[in-house]
Amino acid sequence: MSDSQKNLETIKRALSDNYLDLKITSLAFEEDFGGGQCKIRVVTRAAGVDTVVEGEGVGLIDALFSGLFRRYATEYESLNTIKLSGFLVKARLESERGRLGADAVGEVTLEVQNSAGRPFNFSDASRSIVGSAARSVVAAVEFFVNSERAFVALHQAMEAAKERKRPDLVAQYTKDLSEVVESTSYADVIEGIKKKL
Repeated sequence: MSDSQKNLETIKRALSDNYLDLKITSLAFEEDFGGGQCKIRVVTRAAGVDTVVEGEGVGLIDALFSGLFRRYATEYESLNTIKLSGFLVKARLESERGRLGADAVGEVTLEVQNSAGRPFNFSDASRSIVGSAARSVVAAVEFFVNSERAFVALHQAMEAAKERKRPDLVAQYTKDLSEVVESTSYADVIEGIKKKL
């Protein structure tokens, strides 16, 4: 099990029903090869609500990150501290169905670093490289948004446990925070918490 999967279990446990399960339902993009610009329009669904996100960039991945960050980074500031550090596309040629093999499953893996330089991998495999790339970007954004939300929820729960004089809960929340803190830019999140108090 990778560290990001271990963190994901803690994040899901901390957020329970408040976990943001972000799915991509459609994607349209237009790329100008001469000008080097790509425009995307993606529809995401979370909790039964569709959201249209548009973005521009120097390619599909850049345009997706740009659009999704613009949508979520104002509310979840730790997104501003992550960066793409690796991108890999691999064909599983043994999965081909046709004579040419162009219909083989393609696996896209994105490596994203948090503010501490810690890498997290997000992969998707399908017969559409564009679809897998888009789902990998959405998975990365979903993970870091939920990391920040879980950090805030755990911090608040820990403070409440301290007030109620529950050292058992304080110990559990501290342990969970130590895992989640590795996923997010916690300094920025803590500053945000202090401003709200």
